[in-house]
Amino acid sequence: MKSLRKKIEDRVRETIIQAHRRSGRILISDTTLRDGEQMPGATLEPEQKLRIARALEEAGVHSLDAGFPASSDADVKAIRMMVACIRKPVLTALCRTLHSDIDIADEALDGLPDHKRGVSLFCGTSPLHREFKLGRSRSEVLQLITNSVGYAAEKFRIVAFSPEDASRTEPDFLCQCYKEAISAGATTVGFPDTVGLLTPEKTHDVIRMIQDDVPNIERALLAVHFHNDLGLATANSLAGIAAGANVVQCTVNGIGERAGNASLEEVVMALTLHADQYQRKHSIDTTKLAPLCSLVEQLTGIAVPRMKPVGGANVFATEAGIHQDGLLKNPDTYLPYRPELVGGPDISLVLGRHSGRRAVMHHLQSLGLPADETAVIRVLTRLKELPGGTVIDGRLLSCITQGE
Repeated sequence: MKSLRKKIEDRVRETIIQAHRRSGRILISDTTLRDGEQMPGATLEPEQKLRIARALEEAGVHSLDAGFPASSDADVKAIRMMVACIRKPVLTALCRTLHSDIDIADEALDGLPDHKRGVSLFCGTSPLHREFKLGRSRSEVLQLITNSVGYAAEKFRIVAFSPEDASRTEPDFLCQCYKEAISAGATTVGFPDTVGLLTPEKTHDVIRMIQDDVPNIERALLAVHFHNDLGLATANSLAGIAAGANVVQCTVNGIGERAGNASLEEVVMALTLHADQYQRKHSIDTTKLAPLCSLVEQLTGIAVPRMKPVGGANVFATEAGIHQDGLLKNPDTYLPYRPELVGGPDISLVLGRHSGRRAVMHHLQSLGLPADETAVIRVLTRLKELPGGTVIDGRLLSCITQGE
């Protein structure tokens, strides 16, 4: 028999879950500090993790996947540092289906209020994982799930469970795993596309299937977690959201193993710009996104591709004369959103072989140089003579106008 206190706690937890579900709000969960850091070459020191955690808190993420405490003392140290000063997001720790992992997570997260600490358990469920990784039968995997989730629920109010390689797990068994995990005490169940092979259409179907075929799904939040092996992680995340997922897990700049994870800034901006389509509010301050991208690039050493949405160097830059002319007349002519919406840098009109009169005149005037027709023609002539890919700076522009 459950104690009266336990029954009350369970009822409160279910009430909170139902309130989240009814609100329609999408909860943004960040895993930059755990899954993102697993990217080769992206290892972070505890102090660096704390800097990113603070920036994520300021940006408004709902929860932070703070690390895998059983994997290293450095992860434990980083989590303890976060416990001391991170107040708004929920901090969660990754665990295998081992009681010892859960115990270490409990110690690492000690000191946080119950509603701000949680564990995220994972267990391989696909035929490949059962046979080659775990050497377990279906029934044995279910036993692992129920035992570990039940044990975690004794220590944590927030318990997430994800069937690793869910997208290659038999649908009937996948739903059975979710059912047993929720019955054992899971408050969130995740759908990870571990090897990044799904399409948006298949994503939508499987998320709807989970909601239709898991009888107790209303007692938990449903999260999605996509990898980018086909370049579809953001699209798949949005498809999952459209199908009714409550939580989306992402990384800043999309960093992560292999081709990376769903990009937090891309998902957030798609939800923001297409609020009429998704009708799902979020709590992210979009003006923090570009600085967040820069910070993660700086601390991990993983360069952001120039063409990367939101944080890439070319997002607000153009060399094409027609585009430059349009941007000078009205920035909205060739931008989906203005730089200030994401806290990005000013629009950059790059001078090169493709530039036109308006951009040249604009640059000359901004530098206090002669901007008459003769000066503009002189600069344009010199620009057309430059080797492909060459751009010029203010010093060279001054030399050209002076005939040097």
